[in-house]
Amino acid sequence: MNTILRSSVAEAQISSLGAELVSFKRTDTGLEYMWSGDAAYWTGRSPVLFPIIGAARGGEIRVEGQTYKIGNHGFARRREFTLVDSDGSRAVFLLTSDENTLASYPYKFNLFLTYVLSGSRIEISYRVENADEGDIFFQIGTHPAFNCPIGGAGEFSDYYLEFEQQENLERLFLNKTGQLIRGQADPLLQGENILPLNHEMFTGDALVFRNVASRQIALRSKLTSRSVVVTSEGLPDLGVWQPLNAPFLCIEPWQGVADYDDFTGSLKDKEGAVRLAPGEYHLSSLAIEIN
Repeated sequence: MNTILRSSVAEAQISSLGAELVSFKRTDTGLEYMWSGDAAYWTGRSPVLFPIIGAARGGEIRVEGQTYKIGNHGFARRREFTLVDSDGSRAVFLLTSDENTLASYPYKFNLFLTYVLSGSRIEISYRVENADEGDIFFQIGTHPAFNCPIGGAGEFSDYYLEFEQQENLERLFLNKTGQLIRGQADPLLQGENILPLNHEMFTGDALVFRNVASRQIALRSKLTSRSVVVTSEGLPDLGVWQPLNAPFLCIEPWQGVADYDDFTGSLKDKEGAVRLAPGEYHLSSLAIEIN
C-alpha cells in the first residue's frame, strides 16, 4: 500500500513495505527523479538500512556471546511498517520489534520514519527508540536511488557530485562478499568538492567514505539545470553506488559502515555503532530536494 503526499509542485509516494520512498516527482513538469526499481538492475528505490549497514562478516552478528543470522543492510527494508499518522503532506510510519526481528537482532525497539513534503523538498526523519531493559546497539542508513541522467539529459559521465565543503576523502573498498578490505584505500578527493562520475568507477562495487564533512551533496550536470540535492544530519558516513552501467545513482548517507574482512567483534564494536540506553531515542534525517 502506498501513501501519497502532495505539495504545490511535487508528489511523493511511500510504500508501507519498508516505509520506502518509491516515487518523487515534480508535478509542474511531470519529471520523476527516483529510480523505478526495474529488476534488470536493482529492485530497491530508497530503503532504510537498519539495524546494520552493509554486510556482516559471515552473515551474522554477535551479541553477548550469541550469534544471530542477519541479511545485508538488516531487515527493516523488507518489513511492513504501520502508518500511524498522515495528513496529505506528512506521514509517520512505525516498525516495532517482534518475534521475527528478535530472531536476528535480540533487542526491542521502535523505529519511526516521518516524511514531510514542502514544495520540492521532502524530509525523512529516523527515530530509533530503545524499548528494551538494557542498552541496545545499531547502525542506521539511507539508500535513495536517483535517475541519472536526470530526465534523459546527456550521459552519465556528464554528471558530477558537488560537496558543500572541500573534502579530503579516501575511498574504502569492498570484497566480493561485501566486507571492507582492511588496509585498502584510495585518496579520491584532496581539498576538492567536485567528484566527476563515470560508470567505470563502480567496477569494484560502491564508493565508501568515512566521516564526510559535507552535510549537503548535490547531483548535477554541466548540460542541465536539473539537479538533486541531498542533505543529511547525524549520518556522517557515505556510500555512492550503482550496479555497473545502470541509469541511476545512489547517494547514501550512513551512520556506520560494513564490517571489515577481519572483524570478529560484537555488534557494539561495529564501526559507527550507536549505543542507546533504555528509554532513550536517536534521531537522524535525510532531505531530498528536486530541482
